[in-house]
Amino acid sequence: MNLLDQIKKQSTELAAETVANRRHLHAHPELSYKEVNTAQFIASKLRDYGLSPQEGVAETGVVVSIEGKNREKKTVALRADIDALPIQETSETEYKSQNPGVMHACGHDVHTASLLGTAKILSGLKDHFEGTVKLIFQPGEEKNPGGASLMIKEGVLQNPAPSSILGQHVMPLIPAGKVGFREGMYMASSDEIYLTVIGKGGHGAAPELTVDPVVIAAHIIIALQQIISRKASPKQPTVLTFGKIIANGATNIIPDEVKISGTFRALNEAWREEGLQKIKAMAEGMADSMGAKCHVKISRGYPYLENNPVLTRRIRNAAEEYLGKENVVDLDITLGSEDFAYYSHQIPASFYRLGTRNESKGITSYVHTPTFDIDEEALKIGPGLMAWLAVKELMEI
Repeated sequence: MNLLDQIKKQSTELAAETVANRRHLHAHPELSYKEVNTAQFIASKLRDYGLSPQEGVAETGVVVSIEGKNREKKTVALRADIDALPIQETSETEYKSQNPGVMHACGHDVHTASLLGTAKILSGLKDHFEGTVKLIFQPGEEKNPGGASLMIKEGVLQNPAPSSILGQHVMPLIPAGKVGFREGMYMASSDEIYLTVIGKGGHGAAPELTVDPVVIAAHIIIALQQIISRKASPKQPTVLTFGKIIANGATNIIPDEVKISGTFRALNEAWREEGLQKIKAMAEGMADSMGAKCHVKISRGYPYLENNPVLTRRIRNAAEEYLGKENVVDLDITLGSEDFAYYSHQIPASFYRLGTRNESKGITSYVHTPTFDIDEEALKIGPGLMAWLAVKELMEI
């Protein structure tokens, strides 16, 4: 049996264990940078596979290297994120979240369980490949500054230094059994915008005695969209969305201030900087022109994510070998963001998608929703595919 068939066979045979690991993780989610029990579970599993994980990287990260023959020849890194989201799960599965208000609604339980399966496969095949595979179980993908940036600062891309890094992420728009790839620019930068419009409150029946921050905030929100429609090039994808407005007045009370929160996304770093400056200047200027003040706070998030074209082309070809060309699809750009982007600015990187959709089973919810789930048939594929992609990369000179 050749190596490809061995990996496929082991991935299928591991499916029940991979599903069990995923369900355990799904039932016990932990928020960003608080993944203490999750990290302990990961490390325990890795030790069961005969590996020696490094714990406490960026506090709750776990890293382990699997060394084949001639271990110093080349190193390839594989990454999974481990944190959950502050969402109350509404599904009634047997493995639903047991932690109120916390849910694996973005598939990080899938990524982690899949990479654990990859670890088990590769640990049993050390004599069949040359080089080293470094597995990175990373905390804090869902919250600034991004666990990837912290892991990099703590040297995760050193000792040994990988020549490339791969990341796998669920995609509920792609049927289970298929995977998706895209060369070049793929995901957007992401910055958080916080505006505080400060006016003068008072009685709703005497607005002339106030400086109404609610009306001013409304003008600012509408006006800022002109930055997207009239300042950004129509050839340059960009998004400005405000999803939270707090004005603690009442039907007859004008409050002193209004708080607004939103996100700015871009696929170009120069425009990203320019756009953020324009948002700040316009918000402050409009408030001032209406007799109010606007405090602008920008929380810098993740950079854009670019899939190295040569690397992505190689692993796509390897995925076609593993799954068949008919099960490998093209991805479009997205204005979503991912802190895997930090790795892509350091070394050749590729971030691909694992299909998890199954309409016949009613599994269609998108990520970051309280009903998100996956077709667990995808877990027969995920571990083996990552193992095969890693081995194939180690073969590249």
